[in-house]
Amino acid sequence: MSKGLPKDVLSAINQKTGKNITENAVKKLAKGVDASTLQNDAELRKLIKQVGDMAKIKVPESTINDIVKAVKASGMSPSSMESLVKMMMKK
Repeated sequence: MSKGLPKDVLSAINQKTGKNITENAVKKLAKGVDASTLQNDAELRKLIKQVGDMAKIKVPESTINDIVKAVKASGMSPSSMESLVKMMMKK
């Protein structure tokens, strides 16, 4: 992930959720993410649920399954977390 979370991504998150999620909250969560997190189904599901909890929204199991499949298929790395956030915003 780049040094600073792009303001448009953070604004989109806050607008979509109606919540005020801070850049520091996102960074704190992202610090715990590494390549093994994105390769392990259980860890990836846990991360998705943490993001949902941070935004105070319930993420349906079907959406979690879709995100896990998309991450696995793309071979996404922690350096492309912005892409993951954008993908989640489309749901």
